[in-house]
Amino acid sequence: MTLTPVQFSEDQASAFDSVAAMLREAGVDLDDNLLKPPVGSGKGVLAVIGKAGSGKTLLLAELYKALEQAGVEIVSGDYESRKRKDKRSLAILAPTNKAASVLRLRGVPATTIHRILYTPVYDPEYERIAEWLAGEGERPEIEGMSEEALDRAAAFYANNKSIPGALAAAGLRGSDFITGWKRREEPLDIGFVDEASMLDDRQFTDLQEIFPNLLLFGDPAQLAPVNQSGAMVFDGLSEPRKLELSRVHRQEADNPILDLAHALADPQMEFHDFERMVEELAKRDDRVVWGQRVEVDLMARSPVLVWRNATRIRLINAFRTVYQAPEDALLAGEPLICDGLELPLKHRKKRLDLEARGLIKGAQVVYLGPGRKPGFSRLHVMGAEDPQISAASIVKIEKPDEEEPFIPFAAGMGATFLHGAACTIHKAQGSQWDTVQVFAPDLFVAARMGRMEAGQPLWKRLAYVAITRAQERLIWVVRNRLSKPQHDLRVDDLRAPAVALTLEGEET
Repeated sequence: MTLTPVQFSEDQASAFDSVAAMLREAGVDLDDNLLKPPVGSGKGVLAVIGKAGSGKTLLLAELYKALEQAGVEIVSGDYESRKRKDKRSLAILAPTNKAASVLRLRGVPATTIHRILYTPVYDPEYERIAEWLAGEGERPEIEGMSEEALDRAAAFYANNKSIPGALAAAGLRGSDFITGWKRREEPLDIGFVDEASMLDDRQFTDLQEIFPNLLLFGDPAQLAPVNQSGAMVFDGLSEPRKLELSRVHRQEADNPILDLAHALADPQMEFHDFERMVEELAKRDDRVVWGQRVEVDLMARSPVLVWRNATRIRLINAFRTVYQAPEDALLAGEPLICDGLELPLKHRKKRLDLEARGLIKGAQVVYLGPGRKPGFSRLHVMGAEDPQISAASIVKIEKPDEEEPFIPFAAGMGATFLHGAACTIHKAQGSQWDTVQVFAPDLFVAARMGRMEAGQPLWKRLAYVAITRAQERLIWVVRNRLSKPQHDLRVDDLRAPAVALTLEGEET
């Protein structure tokens, strides 16, 4: 392929050509950079599948660059022009903020599925600024806004391509220019979905209704969503609709973490053989650590990955104990995981607000402190483009051997949270961290039980998902011990926007 500066492997080149052929039939010719107006129906669903390191993300990034070069408009979920009816468009999606942020760090403008399902409604006056920034209108004159503020907005947008971020740089708050959120009514055009192994049937149906041309990127070796009977949404596609990447591309000449992940494909590999391999690798490469204890300082930003809920609850309580956290309050810097929204139907707009800002089930959050209203919390949503938010919160601290969780404080309704110092491997899918701690005794229990999933030992699928969450370093924890913290919990490492966006009617 001459469209991209990278050297594709044979299977990547073949997949690129197959996707390009699908797009050409849909009216987008990447070879000649020719675009035809969208038609009512598209070319359906195509899936690119492959294990960790097979180049799925590289292929997604190069396809995005080729489409942008051809003149396809990128839909971010921040703002959409009313003038794009006849334009070809591309939206790049991930199931969670954390998964989307992994792509954004690699230069791919990804957003979450929720940000595409629910679109912002802009105040008409400030929509003129958005149109100007997007290159579709003249520089506006806005009462009360200086030329210097508009220049700041333009400079921010030139580097970040975020309309809300640009308006925040100009000194506006979210409630100044976003008046609400609405469910998308009209379909889009081309959709790329990363981490498609996490999709459930309902999300897949929603996406097919929105995108007549849908491309899924997924890892068949990961864990299927809960209540999906071990199946992933792309399993049901016909073989011509599944493009498999089989070759493993290492980012470096040697990658011990990927070596471990792919060794699990050996049907003769038993748990004790695998642990011996981990131990031997740890002796010669500091990117793999044979851990004799859980490092508590890492748990505040990178949860320990476990299989069993009982293990997760014990580790969370041990974490809170070593930091001397009181039972009736949270400390600033404690990690949380959103467990859903408890809101009645009449508060549909509030639900859209929270979901659009990143508070969706599974979102990783850091507690910053209490809000000014009773029951409100100031929160940092990990991976979100505008991460700081104030929201009514219900925080549940689960206790060992107790059925009901302890609730240190709560609003009457709002976003619900579990503690995030430890996390099940299922919930960790789609996320990556520089350093990951895997609690090996849990996987040993899964191996001893002999459970199977989709024809493979469950412990191997668990180990594969857990290991591939690590970007730089893997700690294989073999003993049920916890280190002492080297420093107090902190929040100064979290990025704050120039102006924190606040939900309408709430205070920070």
